[in-house]
Amino acid sequence: MLAGSLGLLPSASLGAGRRGIYEPIHGSAPDIAGRGSANPYGAILSAALLLRHSLGLAAEAAALERAVADALAAGVRTADLVKAGERAHSTREAGEAVLSGLRRPA
Repeated sequence: MLAGSLGLLPSASLGAGRRGIYEPIHGSAPDIAGRGSANPYGAILSAALLLRHSLGLAAEAAALERAVADALAAGVRTADLVKAGERAHSTREAGEAVLSGLRRPA
């Protein structure tokens, strides 16, 4: 996949039954902790994987994935995703954009 940033990539290590470990592929990024510049989309999309694969909540997972896609389409991008000259959004702004998308009817 050509994602554009590690911050967009969710991951799942699936075991027997519906057990799994879900986390963004990029890890914890301690070098930017507390700065509000981390990309939350990989973690949010990892939660969508958990909803789908461990909890059997496919519609809820799809809603979360759609909310992330809508936030990106609206231009809500953290520093790792912006083009030169574009404003980088904070972690909080990206998360709020996803929440806003979840509140909108599908």
